Amino acid sequence: MKTLRLLAVGLVIGVVGYWLLGPGPSARLGAAEPAKVGSATSSTRAALDAPPPPASTPAATPAPIQTVPAPPAPDAGGLAAPPADAGGALLLPVEGIGADQLQDTFTDARSEGRVHDAIDILAPDGTPVLAVADGTVEKLFDSVRGGLTVYQFEPSGRYCYYYAHLDRYADGLAEKKAVKRGEVIGYVGSTGNASPEAPHLHFEIHVLGPEKQWWKGESINPYPVLTGRQAL
Repeated sequence: MKTLRLLAVGLVIGVVGYWLLGPGPSARLGAAEPAKVGSATSSTRAALDAPPPPASTPAATPAPIQTVPAPPAPDAGGLAAPPADAGGALLLPVEGIGADQLQDTFTDARSEGRVHDAIDILAPDGTPVLAVADGTVEKLFDSVRGGLTVYQFEPSGRYCYYYAHLDRYADGLAEKKAVKRGEVIGYVGSTGNASPEAPHLHFEIHVLGPEKQWWKGESINPYPVLTGRQAL
């Protein structure tokens, strides 16, 4: 009997020790083993397997604005005068003479208290004299003061061009003959009251009256017209 009691006590002690010192309650109850560190669940694996988000695209740099430079402002001093032979202007009536060689003698005094009312263009004897514009020879006249002269009307009949002190007329020149701008109508000389030592062309522009009289008209200064500073 004593031996049985000792066996029973030993068994009880063994069961209690096993209970206290053995595996935890969850293991004894068959609980699932906790996940190891580093192992991934399905949701974690999905997150790890997902492609990385696309890199952010930098905002496009705006194109530089193209600016067109403004046209230069006109010169405050005014535009340069056009050349004297520009379209619509009168041609210089003496061959080989440029506008920079002209002198304004329109208001110069003359004998008997007269005013010149013309421009003198100095040139050697025999230099061709040219029609300043298209028109018609209205009158060929030999006067005491002007010598051999040509009165040319322009097509509208508003203006008369007067050429004086000619040495001679161009061959074939006649009254009522149509002439073209630049056509030779005579040659520089010193007929009339011009000095033989200073041959020149005496050139006038007249504004004709309604009667269209070749010997009568209002004189206007040829100098600004021939130099391109003024248009008719």
